[in-house]
Amino acid sequence: MTAPINNTSARQRTGGPSPVRGRRGDANDRAERPHLSKVEVEIAELSERSTHDLRLAWRRLHCTDPPLGLSRDLLIRALAHQLQEQTRSGMSRAQRRRLRTLAREFEKAGAAFAPGVVPKTGTRLVRQWRGRTHAVLIREDGFEYEGQLYHSLTVIAKRITSAHWSGPRFFGLTKRAGAAVGAKASR
Repeated sequence: MTAPINNTSARQRTGGPSPVRGRRGDANDRAERPHLSKVEVEIAELSERSTHDLRLAWRRLHCTDPPLGLSRDLLIRALAHQLQEQTRSGMSRAQRRRLRTLAREFEKAGAAFAPGVVPKTGTRLVRQWRGRTHAVLIREDGFEYEGQLYHSLTVIAKRITSAHWSGPRFFGLTKRAGAAVGAKASR
């Protein structure tokens, strides 16, 4: 009789349980997850569910069928994201502000628009205008300029210049449409 092989790859070929925790070696693996929160356990169990069950979960969550061609992996990721979002009270203020800004731009420009540069919270935008330096601090709940909170860079640009300006363009976050065309033509 030969001695048992302790090599993991040999054990997997024989059909025995995997020694790696969480690799479906033990059917009752849930009991071995006491260190995980309830949501983390639910997310971990998503990969063990059938594609049909994942599609049903999508329907319950969104009240519609998942998009055609959405892979099983993306279904799992989307459902995991939703579980995390529900437990963590949704998006941050900065994310909601960014989505509102993108929605407004989409409504103005139609279906085609470039989202441009997205400055992170804590970023300081600096612009020289008529010999004076102006600094704006990006905050989670808006933009701070000279100690006051604003919800729009455009309002700040108008306050600085006394004329209507695109705030993102004034602070150099977007390029003029003609600038890109002119750069290509000069090559």
